Amino acid sequence: MSAQTGRNDVPDQVPTGNSGNGSVPGSVRAAAAWSWRLLLIGAAIAAGLWVVAQLKVIVVPIAVALLLTVLLTPVQRFYGRHLRMSRGLASGAALISLLVVIAGLVTVAGQQIVSGFQDLRDQAVDGFEQFTDWLADGPLGIDSVTISSYLDQAQSAITENQGSIVSGALGAATTIGHVVAGALIALFCTFFFLLDGRTIWSWVVGLLPRRARDSVHQAGRRGIITLSAYTRTQILVAAVDAVGIGVGAAFFVPSLALPLAILVFVGSFIPIVGAIVTGAVAVLVVLVANGWVAALIMLGIVLVVQQIEGHVLQPFLMGHAVSLHPVAVLLVVAAGSFAAGIVGALFAVPIAAVLNTVVLYLHGHDKFPELGTEDRIVVRGSPEPPAVAQAESELETMVPTRVEDER
Repeated sequence: MSAQTGRNDVPDQVPTGNSGNGSVPGSVRAAAAWSWRLLLIGAAIAAGLWVVAQLKVIVVPIAVALLLTVLLTPVQRFYGRHLRMSRGLASGAALISLLVVIAGLVTVAGQQIVSGFQDLRDQAVDGFEQFTDWLADGPLGIDSVTISSYLDQAQSAITENQGSIVSGALGAATTIGHVVAGALIALFCTFFFLLDGRTIWSWVVGLLPRRARDSVHQAGRRGIITLSAYTRTQILVAAVDAVGIGVGAAFFVPSLALPLAILVFVGSFIPIVGAIVTGAVAVLVVLVANGWVAALIMLGIVLVVQQIEGHVLQPFLMGHAVSLHPVAVLLVVAAGSFAAGIVGALFAVPIAAVLNTVVLYLHGHDKFPELGTEDRIVVRGSPEPPAVAQAESELETMVPTRVEDER
């Protein structure tokens, strides 16, 4: 009895040595388990990004088509409901309306650029002559002979590197060809996303295992709402930037105010970076046209507009629309620009916002509980109960972004 009691009083001994799992602390085993899983996830993500990079001529137009589809869906609905157009006709009319608006803006901006370019060129020449006079008469004391020698050296460098310049021009021509092909793919996909988006989504969901289809469908509905909110909010932010900087430029370069406003509007779709670059272009144009004082005033206008965007529009509107902190937006844009340049910066925020909504839903946090889960997806050829199949066949004929009507 005493021996048994003594045995119970002896604490369990921790195994030592290299045999058995007891020699490895639990924290190390957990870290190792997490490490190999994270390595596999990282490898899968890297492989996916490599595939996307190889197919960017196709992937980027499809992404643009998704944004255009979200933008044009209300227009399609308006044509269908109020003008009694068929779905195909309403989809085509919405796409043609977008092309007409873009063509009109490009035409008006092009005419103003042509009319104001000659004056800007003359002013630039005068400014360059004043600059060379300042170099000669100012504290630097660089005379015209020295400046001419620098220009001759630059011209000889261009002549020596003519082959690389020609190859660069051919590369630019290839890029233009890719852009044209991408634009055609984007327009084609946009039309069919508007016309038959729910059927396409049904086919995509049907590729997944049966148990995952409904969860992915519900997460996709919420992702579409987030993408719609981002698109509408970004258009509003870009419009405010364009109007503010365009009105400021109208006081100094009236003939180029509209082209600068259009440039700012387009550039503002790249968060943070686009506004800075396009604002710098506006300041540079005013500098060439009206000198340092006007350029400083224009710089003040650009800074005021960007402060309104950064401290009012982005935190309240964009933060509410995509549920991302401004620090997260900055880091996502920086990562996207480093990984894929301008294209990465353009799509970084909407991708991050949609992924945030989808991942949260799949992990039990529904950002849009008012949507419910009654909307079911149709997968052709799957053995569904008759009642469910009949209900889903009715839903199949509805617009792809029906989720916005449910809000």
